[in-house]
Amino acid sequence: MTRSAPIYTRSHELLSRTESRLLIVDVQEKLVPLIASAARMTSNCRRLIQGAKIVGIPVFATEQYPTGLGSTVGPLKELLGEIPDKHRFSCAEILGWGLAAEQADNRYQIVVAGIEGHVCVLQTVFDLLAAGYQVFVPADAIASRGELDWKIALDRMAAGGAVITTTESVLFEWCEQSGTPEFKQISHLIKQG
Repeated sequence: MTRSAPIYTRSHELLSRTESRLLIVDVQEKLVPLIASAARMTSNCRRLIQGAKIVGIPVFATEQYPTGLGSTVGPLKELLGEIPDKHRFSCAEILGWGLAAEQADNRYQIVVAGIEGHVCVLQTVFDLLAAGYQVFVPADAIASRGELDWKIALDRMAAGGAVITTTESVLFEWCEQSGTPEFKQISHLIKQG
């Protein structure tokens, strides 16, 4: 009697490269200097963008009132395509325009990173949750000017249904397995952090 291989079913609580998108929110020149953890947050946003590109995940970014707050910071901007500007704090409306163009792929998971955690990130997360998306927030890739604002935002987003995670967890969930060329590239990104 031979035994068949066990059937593997991946949890819906884990990110999948075929189900995910990445959104980078308002990491702009005049906001970043006001953030105490700006270097960590910017580095992690950069690693998320690079990881998304390695595994073929669509990346979106936004800028809040760029005339007053400047462009996306150079280390991220060089990795991104066109970045729409917005005046609403939530990015959900702008993200919706990009999603409408790609509706056929049925991606329902969105990783949201950027600033400020208690304003644009939080409002975007809640709007995306209300629209039926599964939202993941890497705590080390969002920031606010004040640490209390950042902590309360994370608590509110978690209580509202967002999955609070880390950059490394996101990257390894997207990668899913070792022993591949993508795994080597993702591992390199992790070591940079």
